[in-house]
Amino acid sequence: MELPQPSIEQTGKKPKNWRKTIGLTAAAVLIFLSGVGIGDGRIMLVRSANKSEQKSLPANLDYTSVEQVYDTLKKDYDGQLDATKLLDGIKAGLATAAGDPYTEYMNKTEAKDFNNQLSGTFTGIGAELSKDAQGNVIVISPISGFPAEKAGLKPKDIIAEIDGKPATGITLNDAVSKIRGAAGTTVKLKLIRNSQPIDVEITRATITVPSVDSKVLDGNIGYIKISRFGDDTAQLATKAAQDLKQQNVKGVVLDMRSDPGGLLDAAVSVSSLWLDQGKTVLTER
Repeated sequence: MELPQPSIEQTGKKPKNWRKTIGLTAAAVLIFLSGVGIGDGRIMLVRSANKSEQKSLPANLDYTSVEQVYDTLKKDYDGQLDATKLLDGIKAGLATAAGDPYTEYMNKTEAKDFNNQLSGTFTGIGAELSKDAQGNVIVISPISGFPAEKAGLKPKDIIAEIDGKPATGITLNDAVSKIRGAAGTTVKLKLIRNSQPIDVEITRATITVPSVDSKVLDGNIGYIKISRFGDDTAQLATKAAQDLKQQNVKGVVLDMRSDPGGLLDAAVSVSSLWLDQGKTVLTER
Protein backbone atom coordinates (compact mmCIF):
# COMPACT_ATOMS: atom_id res chain seq x y z
CA MET A 1 0.00 0.00 0.00
CA GLU A 2 1.27 3.43 -0.86
CA LEU A 3 0.43 6.30 1.45
CA PRO A 4 -0.92 9.44 -0.22
CA GLN A 5 0.63 12.80 0.45
CA PRO A 6 -0.77 13.77 3.86
CA SER A 7 -2.66 16.98 4.35
CA ILE A 8 -4.50 18.62 7.22
CA GLU A 9 -7.89 18.79 5.56
CA GLN A 10 -8.04 15.42 3.85
CA THR A 11 -6.56 11.95 3.96
CA GLY A 12 -5.57 9.51 1.26
CA LYS A 13 -7.94 7.21 -0.60
CA LYS A 14 -7.64 3.54 0.20
CA PRO A 15 -8.64 0.51 -1.85
CA LYS A 16 -12.08 -0.81 -0.94
CA ASN A 17 -10.82 -4.35 -0.44
CA TRP A 18 -8.40 -2.98 2.19
CA ARG A 19 -11.28 -1.58 4.16
CA LYS A 20 -13.09 -4.89 3.97
CA THR A 21 -10.02 -6.77 5.12
CA ILE A 22 -9.07 -4.63 8.08
CA GLY A 23 -11.57 -2.67 10.14
CA LEU A 24 -10.69 -0.06 12.66
CA THR A 25 -12.08 -1.26 15.99
CA ALA A 26 -10.56 1.44 18.13
CA ALA A 27 -11.51 5.10 18.23
CA ALA A 28 -10.41 7.38 15.39
CA VAL A 29 -6.96 8.90 15.54
CA LEU A 30 -6.70 11.65 18.13
CA ILE A 31 -4.49 14.61 17.42
CA PHE A 32 -2.72 15.41 20.68
CA LEU A 33 -0.55 18.24 19.45
CA SER A 34 -0.75 20.42 16.39
CA GLY A 35 2.13 20.16 13.92
CA VAL A 36 5.44 20.95 15.50
CA GLY A 37 8.33 22.38 13.52
CA ILE A 38 10.98 23.47 15.98
CA GLY A 39 13.49 26.03 14.83
CA ASP A 40 16.65 27.32 16.37
CA GLY A 41 15.26 28.78 19.57
CA ARG A 42 12.15 30.37 18.14
CA ILE A 43 8.77 30.09 19.78
CA MET A 44 6.40 27.52 18.32
CA LEU A 45 2.88 27.46 19.71
CA VAL A 46 1.34 24.02 19.57
CA ARG A 47 -2.20 25.29 20.01
CA SER A 48 -3.83 27.94 17.89
CA ALA A 49 -5.52 30.73 19.80
CA ASN A 50 -8.73 32.30 18.56
CA LYS A 51 -7.58 35.56 17.04
CA SER A 52 -10.75 37.34 18.09
CA GLU A 53 -9.76 36.78 21.70
CA GLN A 54 -6.50 38.70 21.19
CA LYS A 55 -7.93 41.94 19.80
CA SER A 56 -7.67 43.64 23.18
CA LEU A 57 -3.90 43.16 23.29
CA PRO A 58 -1.57 45.95 22.16
CA ALA A 59 0.34 45.54 18.90
CA ASN A 60 3.60 45.51 20.88
CA LEU A 61 4.44 45.11 24.55
CA ASP A 62 6.02 47.91 26.56
CA TYR A 63 9.39 46.51 27.68
CA THR A 64 10.37 49.56 29.73
CA SER A 65 9.97 47.72 33.02
CA VAL A 66 11.92 44.77 31.64
CA GLU A 67 14.80 47.10 30.78
CA GLN A 68 14.64 48.50 34.30
CA VAL A 69 15.03 45.02 35.75
CA TYR A 70 17.90 44.37 33.35
CA ASP A 71 19.64 47.61 34.34
CA THR A 72 19.27 46.73 38.01
CA LEU A 73 20.72 43.27 37.44
CA LYS A 74 23.72 44.70 35.58
CA LYS A 75 24.34 47.19 38.36
CA ASP A 76 23.69 45.15 41.50
CA TYR A 77 23.83 41.42 40.70
CA ASP A 78 26.71 39.77 42.53
CA GLY A 79 27.69 37.22 39.92
CA GLN A 80 28.20 36.59 36.21
CA LEU A 81 25.24 37.27 33.93
CA ASP A 82 24.70 35.59 30.57
CA ALA A 83 22.83 37.69 28.00
CA THR A 84 21.61 34.62 26.07
CA LYS A 85 20.19 33.02 29.21
CA LEU A 86 18.50 36.29 30.18
CA LEU A 87 16.81 36.54 26.78
CA ASP A 88 15.75 32.90 26.97
CA GLY A 89 14.30 33.62 30.40
CA ILE A 90 12.24 36.52 29.05
CA LYS A 91 10.88 34.41 26.18
CA ALA A 92 10.14 31.45 28.44
CA GLY A 93 8.39 33.77 30.89
CA LEU A 94 6.15 35.19 28.16
CA ALA A 95 5.09 31.71 27.07
CA THR A 96 4.52 30.58 30.67
CA ALA A 97 2.47 33.70 31.43
CA ALA A 98 -0.07 32.59 28.82
CA GLY A 99 -1.27 30.14 31.45
CA ASP A 100 -1.37 27.13 29.13
CA PRO A 101 0.76 24.15 30.27
CA TYR A 102 1.07 23.02 26.64
CA THR A 103 2.51 26.32 25.40
CA GLU A 104 6.25 26.51 25.96
CA TYR A 105 9.27 28.30 24.58
CA MET A 106 12.20 26.13 23.56
CA ASN A 107 15.73 27.38 23.04
CA LYS A 108 18.04 25.74 20.53
CA THR A 109 19.25 23.02 22.91
CA GLU A 110 15.75 22.20 24.15
CA ALA A 111 14.45 22.09 20.58
CA LYS A 112 17.19 19.63 19.65
CA ASP A 113 16.30 17.42 22.61
CA PHE A 114 12.63 17.58 21.66
CA ASN A 115 13.36 16.53 18.08
CA ASN A 116 15.55 13.70 19.35
CA GLN A 117 12.63 12.54 21.47
CA LEU A 118 10.36 12.53 18.42
CA SER A 119 12.93 10.44 16.55
CA GLY A 120 12.89 7.95 19.43
CA THR A 121 16.60 8.11 20.33
CA PHE A 122 17.81 9.81 23.51
CA THR A 123 19.71 9.17 26.73
CA GLY A 124 17.73 9.06 29.93
CA ILE A 125 15.71 6.72 32.11
CA GLY A 126 13.04 5.68 29.63
CA ALA A 127 9.82 7.14 31.00
CA GLU A 128 7.04 9.22 29.48
CA LEU A 129 6.32 12.27 31.64
CA SER A 130 3.52 14.81 31.79
CA LYS A 131 1.87 17.21 34.24
CA ASP A 132 -1.31 16.68 36.22
CA ALA A 133 -4.04 19.21 36.93
CA GLN A 134 -2.13 20.48 39.98
CA GLY A 135 1.01 21.12 37.92
CA ASN A 136 2.97 18.18 39.32
CA VAL A 137 5.42 16.36 37.05
CA ILE A 138 4.08 12.82 36.81
CA VAL A 139 5.02 9.55 35.17
CA ILE A 140 2.66 8.61 32.34
CA SER A 141 4.31 5.24 31.83
CA PRO A 142 7.78 3.72 32.02
CA ILE A 143 9.01 2.34 28.69
CA SER A 144 9.21 -1.43 28.75
CA GLY A 145 12.69 -2.85 29.16
CA PHE A 146 14.46 0.37 30.13
CA PRO A 147 15.86 1.76 33.43
CA ALA A 148 12.70 3.49 34.70
CA GLU A 149 10.68 0.28 34.52
CA LYS A 150 13.50 -1.74 36.09
CA ALA A 151 13.71 0.79 38.94
CA GLY A 152 10.00 0.30 39.67
CA LEU A 153 8.49 3.57 38.39
CA LYS A 154 4.74 3.33 37.86
CA PRO A 155 2.09 5.40 36.04
CA LYS A 156 0.81 8.38 38.09
CA ASP A 157 3.94 8.54 40.26
CA ILE A 158 4.58 12.19 41.15
CA ILE A 159 8.19 13.31 40.76
CA ALA A 160 8.73 15.55 43.79
CA GLU A 161 12.52 15.95 43.64
CA ILE A 162 15.26 15.49 41.05
CA ASP A 163 18.75 15.02 42.49
CA GLY A 164 17.61 16.53 45.79
CA LYS A 165 16.05 19.64 44.26
CA PRO A 166 12.27 20.29 44.22
CA ALA A 167 10.50 19.51 40.95
CA THR A 168 7.53 21.74 41.79
CA GLY A 169 7.03 24.87 39.73
CA ILE A 170 9.33 23.81 36.89
CA THR A 171 8.27 23.22 33.29
CA LEU A 172 8.00 19.76 31.83
CA ASN A 173 10.98 20.46 29.59
CA ASP A 174 13.04 21.51 32.62
CA ALA A 175 12.15 18.28 34.39
CA VAL A 176 13.05 16.20 31.34
CA SER A 177 16.38 17.99 30.87
CA LYS A 178 17.28 17.49 34.55
CA ILE A 179 16.43 13.79 34.44
CA ARG A 180 18.29 13.15 31.21
CA GLY A 181 22.05 12.93 31.03
CA ALA A 182 24.93 10.90 29.70
CA ALA A 183 24.44 7.15 29.54
CA GLY A 184 25.97 5.44 32.57
CA THR A 185 25.40 8.36 34.95
CA THR A 186 22.77 8.28 37.69
CA VAL A 187 19.83 10.44 38.70
CA LYS A 188 18.08 10.37 42.09
CA LEU A 189 14.31 10.86 42.16
CA LYS A 190 11.91 11.31 45.07
CA LEU A 191 8.54 9.95 44.05
CA ILE A 192 5.15 10.36 45.70
CA ARG A 193 2.95 7.28 45.28
CA ASN A 194 -0.35 7.09 47.13
CA SER A 195 0.87 9.91 49.41
CA GLN A 196 3.98 7.90 50.33
CA PRO A 197 7.52 9.15 49.44
CA ILE A 198 9.78 6.75 47.57
CA ASP A 199 13.47 7.35 46.81
CA VAL A 200 14.98 5.73 43.73
CA GLU A 201 18.36 5.99 42.01
CA ILE A 202 18.36 5.22 38.29
CA THR A 203 21.29 4.71 35.92
CA ARG A 204 20.70 6.47 32.63
CA ALA A 205 20.98 4.59 29.33
CA THR A 206 20.63 5.19 25.61
CA ILE A 207 16.96 4.79 24.74
CA THR A 208 15.91 3.82 21.22
CA VAL A 209 12.23 3.13 20.79
CA PRO A 210 10.34 2.76 17.48
CA SER A 211 7.09 4.68 17.50
CA VAL A 212 5.02 1.71 16.25
CA ASP A 213 4.70 -1.85 17.51
CA SER A 214 2.33 -4.50 16.19
CA LYS A 215 1.26 -8.10 16.71
CA VAL A 216 -1.65 -10.49 16.22
CA LEU A 217 -3.82 -11.08 19.28
CA ASP A 218 -5.91 -14.14 20.08
CA GLY A 219 -8.95 -14.36 17.88
CA ASN A 220 -7.19 -13.17 14.71
CA ILE A 221 -7.24 -9.49 15.72
CA GLY A 222 -4.40 -7.21 14.67
CA TYR A 223 -2.93 -4.83 17.24
CA ILE A 224 -0.98 -1.65 16.44
CA LYS A 225 0.51 0.40 19.27
CA ILE A 226 1.61 3.98 18.48
CA SER A 227 3.70 5.51 21.26
CA ARG A 228 4.21 8.90 19.54
CA PHE A 229 3.77 10.61 16.18
CA GLY A 230 7.36 10.92 14.98
CA ASP A 231 9.29 10.91 11.73
CA ASP A 232 9.14 7.12 11.46
CA THR A 233 5.47 6.68 12.39
CA ALA A 234 3.86 6.82 8.93
CA GLN A 235 6.30 4.32 7.44
CA LEU A 236 6.16 1.91 10.38
CA ALA A 237 2.36 2.10 10.69
CA THR A 238 1.97 1.38 6.96
CA LYS A 239 4.28 -1.62 7.18
CA ALA A 240 2.47 -2.90 10.28
CA ALA A 241 -0.90 -2.59 8.54
CA GLN A 242 0.39 -4.38 5.44
CA ASP A 243 1.83 -7.20 7.54
CA LEU A 244 -1.46 -7.63 9.39
CA LYS A 245 -3.37 -7.62 6.10
CA GLN A 246 -1.16 -10.43 4.79
CA GLN A 247 -1.98 -12.42 7.92
CA ASN A 248 -5.71 -12.04 7.11
CA VAL A 249 -6.71 -10.51 10.41
CA LYS A 250 -10.39 -9.70 10.72
CA GLY A 251 -9.94 -6.42 12.57
CA VAL A 252 -7.36 -4.02 13.95
CA VAL A 253 -7.11 -2.37 17.36
CA LEU A 254 -5.24 0.94 17.16
CA ASP A 255 -3.82 1.64 20.63
CA MET A 256 -2.67 5.19 21.38
CA ARG A 257 -2.87 5.13 25.16
CA SER A 258 -0.12 7.26 26.74
CA ASP A 259 0.80 8.72 23.34
CA PRO A 260 1.98 12.26 24.19
CA GLY A 261 1.49 13.53 20.63
CA GLY A 262 4.00 14.74 18.07
CA LEU A 263 3.90 15.62 14.37
CA LEU A 264 0.53 16.42 12.84
CA ASP A 265 1.41 15.11 9.37
CA ALA A 266 2.36 11.75 10.91
CA ALA A 267 -1.08 11.53 12.56
CA VAL A 268 -2.77 12.46 9.28
CA SER A 269 -0.78 9.77 7.47
CA VAL A 270 -1.90 7.15 9.98
CA SER A 271 -5.49 8.30 9.53
CA SER A 272 -5.05 7.87 5.77
CA LEU A 273 -4.69 4.13 6.23
CA TRP A 274 -8.39 3.86 7.06
CA LEU A 275 -10.27 7.06 6.27
CA ASP A 276 -11.68 7.89 2.83
CA GLN A 277 -10.30 10.78 0.84
CA GLY A 278 -11.96 14.03 1.88
CA LYS A 279 -12.57 13.01 5.49
CA THR A 280 -11.66 15.84 7.87
CA VAL A 281 -9.23 14.77 10.60
CA LEU A 282 -8.60 18.20 12.11
CA THR A 283 -10.75 21.31 12.40
CA GLU A 284 -9.34 24.62 13.68
CA ARG A 285 -11.34 27.71 14.54
